[in-house]
Amino acid sequence: MKRKSSILVSNTIICIITICLLIIGFSGTAVSDDKVIKWKLQTHWPQASPAYKLSGLAIVEKIKEATNGRLIIEPYNAGALVPNTETYNAVSRGMIQMGTSVPGYFQNRVPLASIASGLPFSFKTLDEAIYFHSKLGFEKMMQAACKKDGIFYVTDNVYRTEFVLKKPVHTLEDFNGLKVRSYGALANLLNEMGAAASNIPGSEIYAALSTGVVDGAHWGAALASEQMGFYEVCKYHLKPSLTIAGATCYITNQKAIDKLPDDIRKAFIGVMENHYITYSIEYDYLNSMALSDVQKKYNVEVLEILPEEMKKITKQAVNLWDLEGAKSPENAKAVKMLKEMMEQLGYL
Repeated sequence: MKRKSSILVSNTIICIITICLLIIGFSGTAVSDDKVIKWKLQTHWPQASPAYKLSGLAIVEKIKEATNGRLIIEPYNAGALVPNTETYNAVSRGMIQMGTSVPGYFQNRVPLASIASGLPFSFKTLDEAIYFHSKLGFEKMMQAACKKDGIFYVTDNVYRTEFVLKKPVHTLEDFNGLKVRSYGALANLLNEMGAAASNIPGSEIYAALSTGVVDGAHWGAALASEQMGFYEVCKYHLKPSLTIAGATCYITNQKAIDKLPDDIRKAFIGVMENHYITYSIEYDYLNSMALSDVQKKYNVEVLEILPEEMKKITKQAVNLWDLEGAKSPENAKAVKMLKEMMEQLGYL
């Protein structure tokens, strides 16, 4: 009897142990699924730039909320982890999971990025640029071009690029000898127009303006220029927009995305793809408000390039578009698409 009781107790203990092991096993799976994943995001914005908060910190919070706190992204400002010009390479290699960048910074690896940075004096309104990206398929072209480097590409927002200046400009001749901070295709055009363009990091633009190293600069439009303090030394704001383009982007390591649990991955991609339309509209509104504010606060004068001068500048710009189009078959397709759209709108 004692032997049977002993066997029964042993069997009971074995059953209990087995059940416990199963519970631990299932619990382990649950913990794995709920594990908090941590990424790093290297932005190209100084903390003084409004985009650091409006886009960078906002994206971090949106992703945290959409994933119920299971994907936590730690943001870093410009140059904190790698130089801005190396962010694309760092993300491609998996050194960091995410970054923001200017497409022009990696056009040596992705020729199409020179067009993403903005072909000067093309679109006149924000909705035209959004249509080009979304409806005509330029966004998908950029995603395909970056995919070969293991990068998931998403435009941050479509926005205006406008000059702040220490000297008035009205005509093509006024650009002659003007020292300006610029980059990419726009810098090439400005040099052709007689200006002296150089690419200066965002964190150094204020010092360059205040010490006379440059006579003007662009860092977005009025909102960013105000936050960066440019109107303390620049009393002129130039219109029309030099470009309206998706000239900033989010780049994410595709392998890092692929490692995410399915629900987190879907939530992440959803946040990224829905961000740029709403943020583009918000940012343009804030730019309009900022320009009105600086006119009152700093007595900034808004200048307009004369219409007859714009025709001359646009003619030079179209020649530059063609040069950009010659860099790759994808570039040629994008420029053809742009020119057809501009002709339909009556701009060419």
